[in-house]
Amino acid sequence: MLEDPRLPKARREALDSLPSNHRPFLADISLWEASLLLSKGRLVIDQDTESWLALAASPAVVQLCPITPSIAAEMGRLPAEFHQDPADRLIVATARNKHLPLATMDRKIIDAKVTKIW
Repeated sequence: MLEDPRLPKARREALDSLPSNHRPFLADISLWEASLLLSKGRLVIDQDTESWLALAASPAVVQLCPITPSIAAEMGRLPAEFHQDPADRLIVATARNKHLPLATMDRKIIDAKVTKIW
């Protein structure tokens, strides 16, 4: 799953070297975003979408973060001018709420400096 050439080698190696009891967190809306990318052909996989998403969200791979009232409240604390994409706002709010660095290549998120970037 981490073979995407857009993911920098250092990040791929860091993720691969995590102990099995330290899985990365994944905002649940990221599954929806991945599904959209797959349907638009912007992400290509070698299996059916549902199977791939199930594997991507597997507890053996990630800790899935569902939206909670505190994460929803954090979304409201983001600056109004920050990223108008609700999914990206939710992902950033999740990282902020959980006090976790965010792995992203999204320039709007990086440039806004609203959360720590990994």
